[in-house]
Amino acid sequence: MNPRLSPAAWAGAVMLGVFVFLGLFGPLLAPYPVGVAAVDQAPQFMPPSADHWLGTDENGVDALSQLLHGARSALTLSIIVVSSCVVIGVTLGMIAGYFRGVVDEIVMRVVDILMAFPGILLNIAIVATVARPGLGLVIAALVANGWVGYARVARGQVLSLRERDYVQAARAIGASDERIMTRHVLPNLLAPIVVQMTFAFGGVILIEASLSFLGLGPQTDHTWGAMLDQGRNLMFKPGYGHYILAPGLAIAWVVLGANLLGDGLRDRFDPRQRGRG
Repeated sequence: MNPRLSPAAWAGAVMLGVFVFLGLFGPLLAPYPVGVAAVDQAPQFMPPSADHWLGTDENGVDALSQLLHGARSALTLSIIVVSSCVVIGVTLGMIAGYFRGVVDEIVMRVVDILMAFPGILLNIAIVATVARPGLGLVIAALVANGWVGYARVARGQVLSLRERDYVQAARAIGASDERIMTRHVLPNLLAPIVVQMTFAFGGVILIEASLSFLGLGPQTDHTWGAMLDQGRNLMFKPGYGHYILAPGLAIAWVVLGANLLGDGLRDRFDPRQRGRG
């Protein structure tokens, strides 16, 4: 095991740290309010200036304030979705890999069915069931197939761990299955699960931005995907490229940071994966 993270991984950690900081305190740092109360408080489509660093949008709302509020929305959504996927996927994967038999067959066939569908199309099909999808439905759509990767990783690891000497010794002295899984198996799953969580953190934001860009995300103006949707009609007009550039760079910042940190953690926990795609 490599005892240190690479410089690229540290760079990714710093990038994610900046995002988390803005997600927590961005609304407090925003110079202007957003939402219905902020509509028409300033002229529409103002260029960047000392008063409005990123200008204003089609409703006269400060774009920088929307970007900072969008960081809060993106952080909240990522934490909820990734946490839910981890709990569901790891639990089902551990049960399938430890008990095997019929339970394993049922869980893995469900995983195979969900993986047979293109992920983004399944997300769109779920959120498109209502005219104005809320945050809860978007979270449910992302969790619906987001847990399968964790289940596959957990199952594969448990199939190996259940045959280890310390697990056999615990079983021989009469330890219950629940105790073996929680005290001996689960701690050894943390490394690969943490790596997958890191990659998924940026992926969730990318998918949510795609849904919002298509008008299927949470119905609020201050998400990065909604800002992209607003800016796409202005991207080819001189002087208005920043409307789509700012949220696009914010999304790229988070996704790149998550990928850099995820690669570094993978190299540290499993040096055999170094250099693999």
